[in-house]
Amino acid sequence: MTKTAIRSAALARSQRGGIPLRARLAASAVAVAFAGVLFSAPAASAATLPSTNTAHHCVHHTTGVCGWTHHQRPVDKYETAKCKDASVSYSRHSQGTCSHHHGVRYWFK
Repeated sequence: MTKTAIRSAALARSQRGGIPLRARLAASAVAVAFAGVLFSAPAASAATLPSTNTAHHCVHHTTGVCGWTHHQRPVDKYETAKCKDASVSYSRHSQGTCSHHHGVRYWFK
């Protein structure tokens, strides 16, 4: 095949159905972006914790118990949680806190 024949064959393939290739690609990109917006998780899926733990109460957590109600005291006002292996956490979000320390034993925020 000559270069002209190859180009005309590619042009014929790109214009199937009367819609040029660029228009189909643009429509596909828009559809993918729209689907990404519809099915994406909310931006703040993890609960943002207060900056200090001076309120002496806890927000609702799915694991662990509130340290304040179990007569526990944090090391300082920035400690978020105490892990089950007795290490402390200063994480800003509750998701994943103490994940490498066998989970949360007490929350302080």
